[in-house]
Amino acid sequence: MDFTLSEEQQAAAEAAGGVFAGVAPDAVPSPALTPGPVADDLDRALWGKLADADLLSLLLAPEHGGAGLDTVALCLVLRESAKVLARVPLLESSAAAAAVQRYGGPELKADLLARAGRGEVVLTVAANGRTGHDAAERAVTARRDGDAWVLDGVQTAVPWAYEADFTLVPAHTGDDRGVLALVPRDLPGSALAEQVSTSGERLGELRLDSARLPAHDVLDAEGAWEWLRDLLATGTCALALGLGERVLAMTGEYAGKREQFGHPIATFQAVAVQAADRYIDLKAMEATLWQAAWRIDSEAPGALPTSGDVAVAKIWASEGVRRVVQTAQHLHGGFGADVEYPLHRYHAWAKYLELSLGPAAAHEETLGDLLAAHPLG
Repeated sequence: MDFTLSEEQQAAAEAAGGVFAGVAPDAVPSPALTPGPVADDLDRALWGKLADADLLSLLLAPEHGGAGLDTVALCLVLRESAKVLARVPLLESSAAAAAVQRYGGPELKADLLARAGRGEVVLTVAANGRTGHDAAERAVTARRDGDAWVLDGVQTAVPWAYEADFTLVPAHTGDDRGVLALVPRDLPGSALAEQVSTSGERLGELRLDSARLPAHDVLDAEGAWEWLRDLLATGTCALALGLGERVLAMTGEYAGKREQFGHPIATFQAVAVQAADRYIDLKAMEATLWQAAWRIDSEAPGALPTSGDVAVAKIWASEGVRRVVQTAQHLHGGFGADVEYPLHRYHAWAKYLELSLGPAAAHEETLGDLLAAHPLG
C-alpha cells in the first residue's frame, strides 16, 4: 500500500496541530493527587475550536456539512490530540456519527449528523460490555415492541457518559442479531453510576431497564457493530501512537539535558539503545495503524478480513505504548516517579489505552483463528 498522504489528509493534520498547540497536558492534576475524577467535564473551549476548524465532521459527507474524508484523516487528528492528552471525545463522537451516516435511516441522519459535525451535540459509544471483559454486544438485549425497541442491560466504563447527549449502545436481539441503539441522555429507564478511569477521567456505568426507543433511533443493519468496533480500535491505536511519540520526545529532551559524569545521559550507549528500541516500536505502531485504517475504508479484498489488520495494529499499540512509557519513566529517573511531573499523566493515559485495547495475547489468538480460517497461499 502507498503511505503517501493526500493534500486533504495533510491539511487535516496541520489544522489539528494548530488547534492543539496551546493545550497544556499538565494543566489537569494527576489522578494520584485527586481522590475522585480529575475533572468533571470535557474541554468545551477546545471542543468549540475543533468544531470551528471542521475537525468534528471529517468523516461526514458534504451533504451533512462534512469534509468526506477517511479513517486515515481521523487517525492523523487523533494522533495530534493524544500528544497533548486532549480531553475531548473526538474518537467516540466521530465514530458514532460515522456509524449513523453508514447505517442509519434518512430521518436520523438529517436530525443528527450536521449538528454533531458542528459540535452542537456530543456523541459517545458504549464499547466495554457489562464487565469490561465480555463482548459489548452481549451486554444489552433489544426487543421490538410495536414501533419501538426496548433495551435491557448494563454497559460499563462508558467514556464521556455524563457529557454526551447520545450514547451509541450495541445490543443483541432475540434472534441473536446485532443492533446499535442511539440512547439519549436522561432517557426514561436509563441511569448512570459514576466510575473513574486510570487516567482520572470520569466514566459512567449505563444501566438500561426497559428503556424504550423509537425505531428510527436504532441501527438495525448487519455488520454495523463489527465495523464500528474496528473503527474505535483503530482510532485508539492512533491515540496510543501520538501519546508514545510525545513521550519519546520528552525522554529525548530530558536525556539531552541531564548529565552524569560530565556528559548528557543521551550519549550513553545503554540509554541510546533503549530509546532506539522504543523508536522502532513507534514505527511498527505507525505502519500497522495506517494499514488498518486503510482497510476499514477501502473495502478492498485482502488475504485476511479487515479485523485481521486491526488485530495486528492492536498488538503493536497495546504492547508498544506500554514499553514506551515504561522506558521513559526509567530514563527519567526520579522525575519518572514524580506525580507532579507531566510524564505521570502520560503514563496514566497510556495504561488506560492499553487496557482499552486489550492484551496482545488475545489479539494474537484472534489473528491465529483468522489465519486458520483464511490460510495464506
